[in-house]
Parts: sequence; structure tokens; C-alpha cells
Amino acid sequence: MIEVRNMSKKYGKFAANDNINLSVGRGELAVLLGPNGAGKSTLIKSVCGLLRFQGAITIDGYENHTIEAKRLLGYVPEFPVLYPMLTIAEHLEFIAEAYRLKAWEERGEALLRRFELDDKKMKLGKELSKGMQQKTSVCCALLPQPQAVVMDEPLVGLDPHGIRELKAVIAKLRDNGCALLI
Repeated sequence: MIEVRNMSKKYGKFAANDNINLSVGRGELAVLLGPNGAGKSTLIKSVCGLLRFQGAITIDGYENHTIEAKRLLGYVPEFPVLYPMLTIAEHLEFIAEAYRLKAWEERGEALLRRFELDDKKMKLGKELSKGMQQKTSVCCALLPQPQAVVMDEPLVGLDPHGIRELKAVIAKLRDNGCALLI
């Protein structure tokens, strides 16, 4: 599902990633471990098509920068980027429109309930705490029901309930055949 072949990324002369190879199949969870500055976030951003790199990265056989690959991939960044003047509900609606989702409202409400955002859905992005931003980012990534999910330090900023719920969601995604790279 997620294939990384001979992937390298340099910043000037510094090699953040050097000839990385990895494969994450359906129903598999792969965790990147390493010290700060080891290149984990660089690899994740490269998988998501956010950085230029040497080598090849595919999502279910599609080159990672193609629209076909992006339709299959959910991404939770290390630092959530929300629109300050959109509400949580409007963020989900934006994702639904971007992905041309049909009948997404119930799924969106279920995600908001799961992450205790249902009573906060009319809050603006600029009004959200770090934890609420992270939860909103997770809900947006999961709304299209991706077949592969990439998360960069997804537990940072979450409260104990949010951590438990995200761990349960990750396990359920894996059990349902999703490929996960964290």
C-alpha cells in the first residue's frame, strides 16, 4: 500500500534521509522511531507529497504526488494547520467538498463525538487549543475513509481521553485493513 524505494532527501549538503526503503501493507502499522532531527518528519512529509525528494514513493501503486494517491491517503501533520476563520464543522465540510464525499455528515458527527468535539463544532479554528486543533486535524484526515494514514507525532497535545480514543481508532483502522505510518 505505502511503498518507499531508494528515497533520499537533502537540505543543502545535509542528508535528512539517505536511501530509505520501506513498505507498509494493508492492515499494517509501521512506527518511525529516532531522536530529534533523525529525518522522521521529512520522510512523512515526503510520503504525503509535501517535499521533493529523490527515489520513488507510491500509494497503492500510484505515485504519491498524483490525485489518485492523495484520494487514498489521510495525513495528520505534527503541527495542525487550520483555517482561523472556519469552524470545526466548516473544516469537515471543506474536506467533504474537496473529496466530493457523499453522505458524510453522520460519519463526521461520529468522529466529532468520539473526540469530544461535537459540542465545540461551532468554534473557530483560531479559538481552539492545541489539543482541539489536533483532534480536528485527525477528524479531517479520517473523514474520507482513507486506505492509508500517515501521522506525524499524533498524540502531542492530546488529553488522556483523546490519547485513548486515537489509539483505539488507530487499532480499528489497522484491523480494517488500513496501512498506517506513524
